[in-house]
Amino acid sequence: MLPRLAINLPPSGRLDTAGLFGDARFSTWLEIGFGGGEHLAQLAEQHPQTGFIGCEVFENGIVKLLAQIERRRLDNIRIFPDDARLIIAALPTASVDRVFILFPDPWPKRRQHKRRIVSHATLDGLAEIMTDDAELRIATDDAGYLSWILEHITAHPAFEWLARRPADWRGRPPDWPPTRYEAKARAAGRQPAFLRIRRRPRTTVEG
Repeated sequence: MLPRLAINLPPSGRLDTAGLFGDARFSTWLEIGFGGGEHLAQLAEQHPQTGFIGCEVFENGIVKLLAQIERRRLDNIRIFPDDARLIIAALPTASVDRVFILFPDPWPKRRQHKRRIVSHATLDGLAEIMTDDAELRIATDDAGYLSWILEHITAHPAFEWLARRPADWRGRPPDWPPTRYEAKARAAGRQPAFLRIRRRPRTTVEG
């Protein structure tokens, strides 16, 4: 199934999302690092008119998602089996309506921080491809990484953290499917954080 569903970047370096899913999809959602694919597959089943792009580099996770696609008979998922930053750079401006980064590797050692997916460069790329008022959802169970994420989000002019009270980030919203990583974190006694972040509307100067 993978050759049929895999996204190959064109020589031009620019993807045509309409070409990926056809005209039947009303919006495009992106999940970066989908793990075993349970979150992505459930959302794709719940939102058949949305086209989903899932990024994952690990073969075991890709195989698990393919099994879910086959079992649920999903036709609205495409897979990018490479570094998500490559496809972020290739997607058209203002073409993605929701982005998910769930339980990314925290790279806890200081010398590893440059590997963290949440960075100024990644947020710049997401700000470019996300539509006005699009939502970025990030989950983590690592306290150090949570502080890092919030520092980067609140410092970026294109994004607004939507939390107004502790319950807004301590609990997973009803429309946010659970993952095995969340279950693993809770079993280990770690409290996950669920962040909802809005892409601010573009100004005339920003374009």
